[in-house]
Amino acid sequence: MSDNSAKKKSGGLGRGLNALITGSYDRKAPAEQETTSSTLSAVNTIADISLTQIETNPFQPRTHFDQVALEELAESIRIQGIIQPITVRQLSADAYQLISGERRYQAAKLAGLETIPAYIRKADDQQMLEMALIENIQRENLNAIEIALSYQRLLSECSLKQEELGERVGKKRTTVTNYLRLLKLPPDIQIGIRDNLISMGHARAVINIEDVDKQLEVYRKIVNEELSVRKVEELVRNINLANKKPDPQTKLDLHPLENEVKRVESRLSSYFGTRIHVKASPEGKGEIKIPFVSVDELNRILEILNYA
Repeated sequence: MSDNSAKKKSGGLGRGLNALITGSYDRKAPAEQETTSSTLSAVNTIADISLTQIETNPFQPRTHFDQVALEELAESIRIQGIIQPITVRQLSADAYQLISGERRYQAAKLAGLETIPAYIRKADDQQMLEMALIENIQRENLNAIEIALSYQRLLSECSLKQEELGERVGKKRTTVTNYLRLLKLPPDIQIGIRDNLISMGHARAVINIEDVDKQLEVYRKIVNEELSVRKVEELVRNINLANKKPDPQTKLDLHPLENEVKRVESRLSSYFGTRIHVKASPEGKGEIKIPFVSVDELNRILEILNYA
């Protein structure tokens, strides 16, 4: 089969996928793939590859696949075929390794397919990990803790900074920070988030409590009484207000506005992801203090202010 005829056969599919992946490619038939793979010239192409030549991704962060959902996908593949190619890297002339698309790969095996369409690209081990983590994050059914752990792995294992991570996953830096803050919560609360006992909104309110025992107390109250996020935010404000040591110099001045000031202080703390201090006098004068502990923290706060 000539290159020209191969291009013509894949024209419709190629133009659609070309908008989603980097680099141009041609779709090659299996026979042609055998002749070109010996020189590794199939990189940046789509080809039908034997399932027996593909090994799974050792960096895959996802370890569990729902068997019922996998069977349903396999049945869909039997009827419709593979709509979206998997992505692999070439290890040798006849060996490939999955980068993304393991559900489609496993379902294709269940469906009895012998080959599967795959986009072949170059990738080192770090790129493999990064791509697997990012694909994992983009799944719609991840809970907040799974997302936070994937973000943390991208930061630590792929040596990314938070702004780079935000660009990779298409999220604002503040969103990334809010997820990462969840990992500071006690394990019991993280498990509750993972098991959908509480929402991320609940967790973002609870994390503003400094005392771990109080955090756990509020967490149990949320679960047992099925508290709304708004109710939890109010509960956290009252706890922080009760625990705050009064400033002798401002106690009398703040008293008429104390509840309103504390409400604003709590909302700002949640928005900026750090403890905000607000002082106000009966005359309406005051100040807002936004502390930071590093240049990165300052840049994060400045970024939030730019979006305000």
